[in-house]
Amino acid sequence: MPLDIAALRARRPQTEFHYFPSIDSTMREAARLVTAGAPYGAVVIADEQSAGMGRLGRAWHSEAEAGIYCSVLLRFAVPSNQTPVVTLLLGLATAAAIEKTTDLACDLRWPNDVLINGKKTAGILAQLVDACIIAGIGINVNQSELPDGLRTPATSLRIASGGRNQSREAILLALLDSIDSFGEMLLHAGPEAVIRAFSAASSYAVDRRVILEETGQHGTTAGVDSNGFLLVRFDSGKVERIAAGGVRPE
Repeated sequence: MPLDIAALRARRPQTEFHYFPSIDSTMREAARLVTAGAPYGAVVIADEQSAGMGRLGRAWHSEAEAGIYCSVLLRFAVPSNQTPVVTLLLGLATAAAIEKTTDLACDLRWPNDVLINGKKTAGILAQLVDACIIAGIGINVNQSELPDGLRTPATSLRIASGGRNQSREAILLALLDSIDSFGEMLLHAGPEAVIRAFSAASSYAVDRRVILEETGQHGTTAGVDSNGFLLVRFDSGKVERIAAGGVRPE
């Protein structure tokens, strides 16, 4: 069933929604809207993407009318060296929205994965266009199955809840409210508060054996630094900041 965009607009009259039954990528449309002068807080939402974008140029599987595929135009006053904190904030917001609407417990894997029972159910992509942060968020909601051979084993909220159909509208509204709340945290308490919240919500932040996706190196996570980058202690004892790529469990 298509998204009830009228209900979304009624519930959040302050938000400018740009709805598409099908689109190549909400991120691309959001970037176009930035250059056209769209207001901060505007949301691009689609029922289907033909070329959904994941991190590092990877594709995001976007089954029609099954998930949340959205991009939000945001303005957060963080210096350029702390933009990774925004990705952590968006992960926290996504997990909070899922937990509020479904009662499913989430885990966060640096930098941008939301997991349920060790399987990926949501991903975040944050890009800076001019002075605007475009937050691309994809959530697997009502898929009854997902493709084999994915880089990370995946699940959906429907699968994780034992086949219960979930309201995409309720989850999206909770997501936007949650982004607002964590944005207030960033504004009033600073990046340190976001990093503390992420570290408390993530089983991957400290003392987790991992493999670096980019190099295949093995190590143990040693926290998140003040700019939002993951620290990993390698078996040699050396601690390094991971500035690109991601991690997976050993």
